[in-house]
Amino acid sequence: MSKFISVGKVLNFHGIHGEAKIGFSKGQEDFFLSLDKVFVKKDNDYLPLDILRSRLNKNFALVKFDGIDSINDIMEYKGSVLFVEEDTIRQKLEEDEFLIDELVGLSVFDTDDKKLGFVVGVSNNGANDLLSVKTNSKKICLVPFVKAIVVSVSIKDKKIVINNLEGLLE
Repeated sequence: MSKFISVGKVLNFHGIHGEAKIGFSKGQEDFFLSLDKVFVKKDNDYLPLDILRSRLNKNFALVKFDGIDSINDIMEYKGSVLFVEEDTIRQKLEEDEFLIDELVGLSVFDTDDKKLGFVVGVSNNGANDLLSVKTNSKKICLVPFVKAIVVSVSIKDKKIVINNLEGLLE
């Protein structure tokens, strides 16, 4: 069975011909506009919605789905979270991009191979992603997920190597 990952939410209708106003994560404009199909969860099933066209409007996407041609049709989906299959996202990831659930749980080491802790979460401060690392002393520290600090990520080895700059994990 496919694993599904949320990519947006139907916020409201737009116009009278069944277009949807969709909210999505900042910085994901190109990814969202590249989609040709999303899924909506209904009674533990994921139902496909084919995208006929999409465009940006301010901080939202305006999407026309196949078979949804009126305000009444789209209102059924208002508030619904939109999903894509995990494989769809994996195909569009760059070499140095990862899914959040791949990073959570990975062990964090310094460049001398000393274990410093493990990743308990990922967030974003508007400038870049941040790894929440629970240190060996049980303290949670935020580590910027940038190349100057994160030396390597190996999903296979369940390991992240960082430059442990002075004061980073205190």
